[in-house]
Amino acid sequence: MRLVQVMIPAGKREAVLSVLDDNGIDYALSDETSGRRYTGLVSFPLPTNAVEPVLDQLREETGIDRDAYTVVLDAETVVSERYEQLEKEWTEGEEGERIARDELVTRASDLAPDWVPFVVMTAISAVVATAGLLIDSPAVVVGSMVIAPLIGPAMATSVGSVVDDQELFVRGIKLQAVGAVLAVGSAAAFAGLLRFGNIVPLGVSEVFAIGEVRERLSPGVPSLVVALAAGIAGALSLSSGISSALVGVMIAAALVPPTAVVGIGIAWGRPEAVVGSAVLVAVNFLSINLVALATFWYQGYQPEDWFDVGEARQDTAKRIGALAVTILVLSSVLAGATYASSQRAAFADDARAETASLLAGEPSLSLVDFEVEAGTAFPFRSPQRVVVTVGYPPGEEPPALAERLAARIGAIENGPLGLGSGEGVAVSVRYVAVDTAGEDSAAGASTAQAFRDGGMSGVQSTAATTVSSTSSTFSPSVTLM
Repeated sequence: MRLVQVMIPAGKREAVLSVLDDNGIDYALSDETSGRRYTGLVSFPLPTNAVEPVLDQLREETGIDRDAYTVVLDAETVVSERYEQLEKEWTEGEEGERIARDELVTRASDLAPDWVPFVVMTAISAVVATAGLLIDSPAVVVGSMVIAPLIGPAMATSVGSVVDDQELFVRGIKLQAVGAVLAVGSAAAFAGLLRFGNIVPLGVSEVFAIGEVRERLSPGVPSLVVALAAGIAGALSLSSGISSALVGVMIAAALVPPTAVVGIGIAWGRPEAVVGSAVLVAVNFLSINLVALATFWYQGYQPEDWFDVGEARQDTAKRIGALAVTILVLSSVLAGATYASSQRAAFADDARAETASLLAGEPSLSLVDFEVEAGTAFPFRSPQRVVVTVGYPPGEEPPALAERLAARIGAIENGPLGLGSGEGVAVSVRYVAVDTAGEDSAAGASTAQAFRDGGMSGVQSTAATTVSSTSSTFSPSVTLM
């Protein structure tokens, strides 16, 4: 509920009170003695949904314009039977609370910070996200989302569009554009400092193998859902008058980590490897604006001046259409990545089945680890290498499996685009001695697990000792045995 206070200009007292009486609104009237052009101050409680209609009626029927002071306050409790009846009348059939247009504009403007704090907080959040990604820490990445000031610019752009506030609209656009460039630049500069300062002495393949980085290199359509949900939640939280802090974290979750990945790719000299993350950032930015704009439009927000309503709705419809088309085009790239991911998964299942089938004919061997490595070309990252770790009894010579396994895997056909095909895929077989004999039957299992997790060439156990590992590799053009 809200407490509304209106300064009554000279000659408007009877008209103002008549509107309030006609709507069954209780009010308190006090005389204004300051000697200015106002003769009184009227205060009255209203349900949140009623604020905008009542203020519009006062402006239309009494001629009160923006030059008159109108203050809307958040009221905690009103104890009155008449107010309860008024609240029933205004909330009956309503789908939910919706704050007044003027309050919405004020909240959106407050969420869009001034330039200095916005620039500083955006740069800090990008740096923290980059650090979190490089140390593979989800907690640090989440922390970067908390401090990112990204909800305000998106909401300011959408609100400014539907209510025809060009100043607010342009401000939101500028903040978003500068924020995107600043975030990428800050992430790239910080990642470059870590790389060339030898603080993070990792190669390109090692950096892109980090879990938090790898999962954002090839985003799919599901990643888009986060941005769409965040935009709707942001608009609803703003229009209902509830806190937008947690929603801001959700919006940052869709924007900050992939932006940091783009900066990391630039710093390590592989911008082409982070094209997927760059596309995701663009799609998420546009999606948040689209759904927020559509939500405010659906809720019925419009300019105060009726003469501007038609033009504002036309401009909003054009912007929604342009955003939708752009998102559709970019989303097709994400759809391609999603399809390629499903094909890689199907290929991995088939290749693993072929590996298990081959090892079934060798009772002394066991499958320790299986991995499919894909290329970095986005969006169609096809399988390039299959790495199999095979356990064999100590003291025996392991059989050569690479060529035979490569023949089986090369015959796999999956997908019309060949994204899940085994043709041209290199096969590498690594061997590790595994002894399952001894007093503790679990010793061999622990040995194999140690080799898989730590890449160890020899592990001491209570039952036996593994010997140095060997490997064989087969590619379509080279065989190393």
